[in-house]
Amino acid sequence: MLQEFKKFALRGNVLDLAIGVIIGGAFGKIVTSLVNDVLMPILGLILGGIDFSNLEITIKDASIKYGAFIQSVIDFLIIAFSIFIFIRAINRFKKKQEEKPAAPPEPTKEELLLTEIRDILKEKR
Repeated sequence: MLQEFKKFALRGNVLDLAIGVIIGGAFGKIVTSLVNDVLMPILGLILGGIDFSNLEITIKDASIKYGAFIQSVIDFLIIAFSIFIFIRAINRFKKKQEEKPAAPPEPTKEELLLTEIRDILKEKR
């Protein structure tokens, strides 16, 4: 059972997924900081000093924090846009790599023979 687990855990796909999750978590922290510390204060100033994170409605004992929801939506949009830009750049890079022309293939024996025949016929004219 230990050997099976080792084989599973060291598979390429599992390691790639683990690395993706770790990098995704770090990227999420960066984007959250960007939204909370940079974009939301600017957006608040543009909208007249509104701080979204503190917006809430209180009904009896329940408080609905819709400002936190707005902030989460903005986080999501920024993360989705960042991933879109990143994937788009990777796809453009791959496309440029694929578009590079390959060296022309060597002529086959038939082509070489036909070329010789053509040249002989030209000389006879």
